[in-house]
Amino acid sequence: MKRLAERLVWAVLVLWAVITLTFVINNVLPGDPARMVAGPAARPADIERIRQQLGLDRPLLAQYARFMSRLVHTPRAAADDVPDKEHASCAAWGQLHIDLGKSYQQRRPVTTILAEKLPRTAMLAMAALLVQLVLGVLMGILAAMKRGTRADLGIVGVSLLGVSMPTFMLGIGLQYVFAHRLKWLPLDGFGKTPRENLLSLVLPALTLGIFGAAYYTRLVRDEMIGLLQQDYIRTALAKGASRYRAVLVHALRNALVPIVTVVALDLGALVGGAVVTETLFRWPGIGALSVNALLDRDGPVILGTVLLTSTAIVLSNVVADFLYVLLDPRIRASSGDTPR
Repeated sequence: MKRLAERLVWAVLVLWAVITLTFVINNVLPGDPARMVAGPAARPADIERIRQQLGLDRPLLAQYARFMSRLVHTPRAAADDVPDKEHASCAAWGQLHIDLGKSYQQRRPVTTILAEKLPRTAMLAMAALLVQLVLGVLMGILAAMKRGTRADLGIVGVSLLGVSMPTFMLGIGLQYVFAHRLKWLPLDGFGKTPRENLLSLVLPALTLGIFGAAYYTRLVRDEMIGLLQQDYIRTALAKGASRYRAVLVHALRNALVPIVTVVALDLGALVGGAVVTETLFRWPGIGALSVNALLDRDGPVILGTVLLTSTAIVLSNVVADFLYVLLDPRIRASSGDTPR
């Protein structure tokens, strides 16, 4: 429990630092959000009026204090601080409310926009994670069993190519082959029916998943090679167990310890790291939303996407840390936590 409390305190501090840095950077970047909202033909008086409406005419410190005080508050505080009741519509968590303000461009609460985009990004992240696990674990096991052979060298070479290749190049290549030449899958976008959604998901999931699978292949291969040289594997083989049974039943179970922790880390990183893939495939998720918000200088949406992705990454790190302690008795003993 002490370790959990320490990690949660650090998680809150990291999130505060990330959101503060993002707020400062977003406000010192060149460009006027009020002018972006008003449009190119707007008069100076209109731009100034919009700037006052958005609160951009206030000092930076006052804007930051207003944002942080509104970010997490009680319903009573919200009623006192936000005169616009529609603006105060926010995600509730217990007795606390989260209010990220309204989008400059869409004039809707940021929490509502994020709630619309998050399921699609989560769908893409889970599909990519499935690709990573299936390809990475199978290829890693095969490479370990064929260690030193041409098959092993070929798998290691392909995994190195997968790690080294930029994600957008892999995505463009998949689009050219499967959408442009073979016409098996849609080029980009999001479908209108469940079948169209599934087909639209394949190429972006493969783009994200193949990159991660290359890393998993190397990780599983190295773990399995070490485990296959252990005495208990030799004992199992001496007792008549087949090589495949020794690998899949005895060695793989122990190799899953570091893999489970890496999976927990990857899940958070996939939510925040799908920016390039979502933009390339016009996938309407958090990544594409953050890119459009940056281009439009939509400050509340930028802060909302950063806070969401940072929270996903920080929480996945906390989960990974505790899974590692839970699965490895040596770490649990060194931390002073005894199994119950």
